[in-house]
Formats: sequence, C-alpha cells, structure tokens
Amino acid sequence: MMSADLPLPDPSLAAPAKRQRRWAVSAGFAVLFIAGLIGLAATGNREETWAQLARLHLWQIGLLLLLSLGNYVARGLRWHLFTRGLGLPTTLPQDLRHFFGGFAMSVTPGRVGELVRMRWLCRETGWLVERVAPLALMDRAADLAAMALLLCTCLTLATTAIKGAVPLAILALCTAMIVTRPRLLATLVTQTYRLTGRLPRTFARARRAALSLETFGRGGVLFPAVMLGLAGWAFEGYALHLLLGWLGAHIDLAKAMAIFLFATLAGGLTGAPGGVGGAEVAMVTLLSMEGTGLDVAVAATAIIRITTLWFAVGIGMFAFPFAERLSFKGVK
Repeated sequence: MMSADLPLPDPSLAAPAKRQRRWAVSAGFAVLFIAGLIGLAATGNREETWAQLARLHLWQIGLLLLLSLGNYVARGLRWHLFTRGLGLPTTLPQDLRHFFGGFAMSVTPGRVGELVRMRWLCRETGWLVERVAPLALMDRAADLAAMALLLCTCLTLATTAIKGAVPLAILALCTAMIVTRPRLLATLVTQTYRLTGRLPRTFARARRAALSLETFGRGGVLFPAVMLGLAGWAFEGYALHLLLGWLGAHIDLAKAMAIFLFATLAGGLTGAPGGVGGAEVAMVTLLSMEGTGLDVAVAATAIIRITTLWFAVGIGMFAFPFAERLSFKGVK
C-alpha cells in the first residue's frame, strides 16, 4: 500500500560489488592459469624453466607488450570501421573505449562477457540491441577470417606441417563465411526456428540482425577490416617468434606464427574462458614437437600468454570503469 513511497534502490550501490566479482573471477582464472603452467613445469626441470625466464630483459618484455598493443589498436580501429559501416553515431575515442573496456570480460566462457560493448552502445546511442548485434558478429567473424588466412599462409611457408592445423583453419574460414553471408545466416536462423518451433520473437530478432549484416558489404568495409585483422594477429605471432629466439629456440617465423595461431584457435574451440588451458597445452605440445625443450616451451608459453591475454585483461580492467560510467552519461 505504501510501496509507491519507498525509495528506489540506487544502482550505483551495486557497482562496487560487481567490480569486486569481476576482479575475483579474473583473479581466479589467472590463478588457474599460473597453477597449470607450474604443473607443466613440474613435469620437467623447474630450475631450468626459471632460468629461461630470468634470461629476458625488461626491454624485451616491453617490446612484447608493445606488439600486443599493436594488435589491440589494429582491431580497435577495425571495430570503429564496423561502427561506421553500421551507421552508429559514435566517435573513434568512444569506440576504442568500448573495445578496450570489453577486454575485462575476456575470461568469460566463450568470451560472451565482451558483449558488454553492446550494452554501452545501446545506452549511448539509443539503438536497440538487435540493431547493434551485427557489430559483435562481424568482429568475431573478422577475427576468425584473419586468423585462418594467416594460419594458411604460415602453413604454406613453414618448413614442416602442424597436424590438424589445416582442418582447423578451414573450419574457422567456413564459420567466418557463414557469419558474413547475411542471407545464408538468415536462412539458417529460419530453419532452426522451424525445427524448434520456440521463441519466435528471439528468432525474429536474430533474423533481422543477420540481414542487417548486408550493410558491412557496402562502402569498402570488409577489405580494410580483414587487413587490420591480419596485421593485428601478425604482431602477436611475431612476438612469439622473437621470444623463442631470445630463449634460444630457433623456430622460423612462419612456424612460430602458425603455432601461436593454432594454439589460440584451439583454445577458443574449448569454450574455456579466454581459451585458458587449451591454448597453453596446445602451444607447449607444438613447441615440444618442434624440438624445443620443455623448460623453454613452458617459459615461452607463460610469457606470451601473460603479454597477450592477461595484458588485454589488464587494459580492460583499467578501461572498464570509464566505459561503464561514461555510458550512463550517454543514456538517451
């Protein structure tokens, strides 16, 4: 009876608790990641592994971080390119803030937490979620396409093959092609609805989102987007090549990049948050098969994952509060 007079809860009061949960989740996965690497190192000679880590200088770590940052900036520019293609009234700083802030949620299953970028866009532009959803689809498809093309190129140039890499690259390319073919994707959505007969509104929204992907095929968006993706992922593959050389493992550039890309894609297929576990096992295994000692393989894997995945999470944790706070100011 007096409920109408009761004060509404302040959403800002829940913000500290949410931030604490995000930090706790990320910290938990970081602990699992480190524990797994320690377990791998324990199977070999821990002293030799730590000796390999001690060989690196701060400037070398800085260069690895700089190459990773090059990847994130290239993909952030691609994100801005997609917002332009979709017709979103956002600026470059705004898009970069969203893109970097989303990295805070990279260690969620299947990286679905990165969809927080859609929430910020909806708040700041007033667009409905189905209108901005194609942006996330294209971003993920562009990553798959760039990584698959780069992996195929590296496999062609590499002196030795990686078992299972070609089917994985083909799977990634096929997935990217389906997602970037609006009519085909819309047909798949329609056929799935006919099979299930449930959630008509959800499938209708999904179909509209699929058809809206056609906007990316106009205005010369796809080609520069793929080029930016190729450049970005090449930076991180080159970082692994440099790191292996510094640790005394002489693996040619094409093979090192292929190992990095294969491990990243394989980790993503596991559905684990950030590919944690699968990517590390794949990378250590492939490096060992190339004749790299287990101590070097574990050290290289630990460093490259910290300077790529966990560096991105760190950037995201820094940018997330700004993106969240500024998105409320942009509510229309």
